[in-house]
Amino acid sequence: MPCTPEPPEAVRRCRLRIRGQVQGVGFRPHVYALALSRGLSGWVTNDTEGVLAEVQGRAVRDFLADLVDRAPPLARIDDIRVEDRPPSAGAEDFAILDSSRAGAVATEVPPDAAVCPACLEELFDPQDRRYRYPFLTCTHCGPRFTITGQLPYDRPQTSMAGFALCAACEREYRDPADRRFHAQPIACPDCGPQLSMPVEKIVARLMAGEILAIKGLGGFHLACDARNAAAVSRLRRAKQRDGKPFAVMVAGLASVGGLAEADADEAALLTGIDRPVVLLRKAAGAAALADGIAPGLPWLGVLLPYTPLHALLFHEAAGRPNGTGWLQQPQDLVLVMTSANVGGEPLVIDGKDAARRLGGIADATVDHDRPIVVRADDGVVRRVAGRPLWIRRARGAVPRPVRLARTLPPVLALGAHFKSTVCLTRGADAFLSQHIGDLDTAESLRFFEEAVAHLRRLVGSEPVLVAHDRHPDYASTRFADGLDLPALPVQHHHAHVAAVAAEHGVAGPLLGLALDGVGLGDDGTAWGGELMEVDGAHYRRLGHLAELPLPGGDAAATQPWRMAAAVLHQLGRSGEIAPRLAAHGPAAELAELLRRGLRCPPTSSAGRLFDAAAGLLGICPVASYEAEAAMRLEGLVSVPRLQPGGWTIDDHNRLGLLPLLEALIGCDPQVGAELFHGTLIAGLVDWVGRAAEATGLTQVALGGGCLANRVLAEGLIDGLTAHGLAVLTARNVPPNDGGLALGQAWIAGLWAADNGM
Repeated sequence: MPCTPEPPEAVRRCRLRIRGQVQGVGFRPHVYALALSRGLSGWVTNDTEGVLAEVQGRAVRDFLADLVDRAPPLARIDDIRVEDRPPSAGAEDFAILDSSRAGAVATEVPPDAAVCPACLEELFDPQDRRYRYPFLTCTHCGPRFTITGQLPYDRPQTSMAGFALCAACEREYRDPADRRFHAQPIACPDCGPQLSMPVEKIVARLMAGEILAIKGLGGFHLACDARNAAAVSRLRRAKQRDGKPFAVMVAGLASVGGLAEADADEAALLTGIDRPVVLLRKAAGAAALADGIAPGLPWLGVLLPYTPLHALLFHEAAGRPNGTGWLQQPQDLVLVMTSANVGGEPLVIDGKDAARRLGGIADATVDHDRPIVVRADDGVVRRVAGRPLWIRRARGAVPRPVRLARTLPPVLALGAHFKSTVCLTRGADAFLSQHIGDLDTAESLRFFEEAVAHLRRLVGSEPVLVAHDRHPDYASTRFADGLDLPALPVQHHHAHVAAVAAEHGVAGPLLGLALDGVGLGDDGTAWGGELMEVDGAHYRRLGHLAELPLPGGDAAATQPWRMAAAVLHQLGRSGEIAPRLAAHGPAAELAELLRRGLRCPPTSSAGRLFDAAAGLLGICPVASYEAEAAMRLEGLVSVPRLQPGGWTIDDHNRLGLLPLLEALIGCDPQVGAELFHGTLIAGLVDWVGRAAEATGLTQVALGGGCLANRVLAEGLIDGLTAHGLAVLTARNVPPNDGGLALGQAWIAGLWAADNGM
């Protein structure tokens, strides 16, 4: 039988309310082009809530499907509401209307986005008017967050306000069919920002072994030739970096393989629009880099160019080939690209400040005249259990919100002291700031205050409550005390677990396992290995890791040999402390402190447990940067092993690992590292499994800085899943203190709702 054609769709008119990241990403031209292609009439505009449109015609159904399926690359659609309206007689045209800014702002500024393929084609096309222009951009790429002072996201509110458009750029900006339609950072060589040093000179100086401070999107980088051992060593000394690894930038994906192993998922992270530093396992070719890049670690932090200027550095080194085909071939140039700061200070963003603060490090400064409004460091990501795990969430990811399970009163959360971030909620969205860092210096405190003020301007939400860590001496706590707002102290590890619960939309009861460095407990002691029952704004401590003494107090956090001494003391082997550990410090004096119980406060910290293992194995007696011992320990693991009888669980539900730690004494470092990880995982799974049976809870959230350890995290996920538990882990925010503010905000928001605020 012949096919009967479907009857044509009746004329339909709809009003569309589209919310999400839909401004500054080319969404109105997207709607415009789709409507024209489907023969629809109507209009589209931006307003304070997002995008509002009306469409009319016979192909509305197909239009709605394409609206989502073919959305611009930077768009994120959270919600579309469709309201049918009576068709309008005589409607034929489709128009983009001027934006409406009346009412409270509920939109977002997009994160900065890596230079897109279309712009790269122009960058390397000698016939294009933007050939080799370091600041070309379009609607689908370029700076957003770092150039925006406040909403609405329009050019006058950005650091491009001082650059008047030339006639050619003005035409592109006004043309809905052009991919630069309403691209706020649009510029060209005739009307846009300019570099202070030619690209060819930058590359020549880098190849000659110099260190340059180069202005990027969210701040300056310190750059040098990663193959030049003398330059890398000089950079490390001048930056006071000690042994902390440097990230390296290569031209493209084809240039990664010789240095590091990247599977398809890791390649996708490297080439994504947020372009973080991705931690990859070193390949044989990494040996050609300077020894000082990532000493003692099997991983290499790699990132690809994300600005036109970055791409031009590699283009120049390659001999200025036409087109983009050269990026598909390995390139020799490898650059160290590390944050331009010194000793815990914030990232430098101003040229004059760079000359003052970096003069003792950089041989020259590469500046430009587009101001950076907001500092934003490079993000750091690694793959864990088949998913990206943010170690540091910053440029490219901020200010993308975390969607909460429910609408809450607006709260401001201030994080803790280390890896600081802040969070502000608006409705059911939680906006986490960029990485701020440790609050140890006057400069970092100023950055912290800047970040709070900028987030409040950007989100447009007036908090009714401020949340902070319980520790009374943290700078963030003192800042909270100075605000004219009710304040809620939140226990550190409750916040770690709550951050994971918030990401997964879980407000009800669940088990929480927090494995962390240190946080003040309710009893005034240093917690860090906590088993909890968490129910929204409330929690109950079910158990903890058996305490170890901290010989010398805080000094033990940077000297793992002290934790080894603590273990020997608890094992009744104090006489071995001095003979085994005297080479690393005052071991005899420490043994006496332990004997007398002086300046040796107890801690349940999981982080110090890792330090104890590293100290006993002689892997890292003294750490030159945070978590170095744990990272070196993890780096030795090939296959985790099990030490029979390696743990105990006592009547107070304390998980003890002394039998395991004793087995590490005199052990081969790799064997010991594998025994430590495998047995710790098995002990934790046993411990949590028993708690699940006792409470009847079937979900467990894993939080805390130790969950950045891939071996530990994947082992726990596999083991707990085998026990029939649903395991929740960090996704869009770090499991470490960089995600703490989200947990505080979730707890405080629930508390505020319960108390009618």
